[in-house]
Amino acid sequence: MEIMGIVNVTPDSFSDGGKWAAAEDAIAHGRELVAQGATILDIGGESTRPGATMLTPEEEWARIAPVIEALAGEVTISVDTYHAATARNAIEAGANIINDVTGGQADPTMFSTVAALGVPYILQHGRGNGQSMNSLAVYDGDLVTIVKSELSQQLQLAKAAGIADSNIILDPGLGFAKVGEQDWEVLARWKEIEELGYPVLIGQSRKRFLAATMPTEHTAVERDTATAAVSGIMWEQGAWGVRVHNVAATVSAVAVHQQLRKWER
Repeated sequence: MEIMGIVNVTPDSFSDGGKWAAAEDAIAHGRELVAQGATILDIGGESTRPGATMLTPEEEWARIAPVIEALAGEVTISVDTYHAATARNAIEAGANIINDVTGGQADPTMFSTVAALGVPYILQHGRGNGQSMNSLAVYDGDLVTIVKSELSQQLQLAKAAGIADSNIILDPGLGFAKVGEQDWEVLARWKEIEELGYPVLIGQSRKRFLAATMPTEHTAVERDTATAAVSGIMWEQGAWGVRVHNVAATVSAVAVHQQLRKWER
């Protein structure tokens, strides 16, 4: 299973905003995550938390360019962006994967850009943007069936634009136009998303729905234990990958499951 370590080159991400905003700090953090066991680094310059400030592609690229350029060649790099211009710049600078939290909905040129670049593309389910997504977490019918249907619609558009099947990875979008128990339901039924025929990335790290497993008063960072527990379960269930802030905790959790599997009879 791929372990995608998160590198937020932002001042306003929900759990670690500002810690890695300086390029040199982000680069050092990325290398630390790789040393801990990350197989992919997901580098982003814009927070996608509810209410976050949106950036222009130029502002976004200015933040992440030196980080991608420094780490290119050291590890597989995913660029966390919904701007086609940023995606192109990142791939040309040495990134390997495009991770689009809007699934192609934010930029009408994203699919054609990805097709031309010929690189892996993570197509995530979501609705709206950071300003509106929580208000759009209303589903008229079975939640997972609707999420699957909406993902499928974007998937067909991506394929029609020329993105190869072998380059598509799906993400059910935990926390994106989903709140509380909705996230738990999507997580519990993620295998239904896999039925579309593509690898699935799970992005549960430190998200608000994990608060159901925590004391009333806690910080987002204190959700790392719950995050790691989910990672272990996802390894058991065969997910393609997990996207996490605390790589060391996830590596340890997965190792527990692996060790137990070795002694099963």
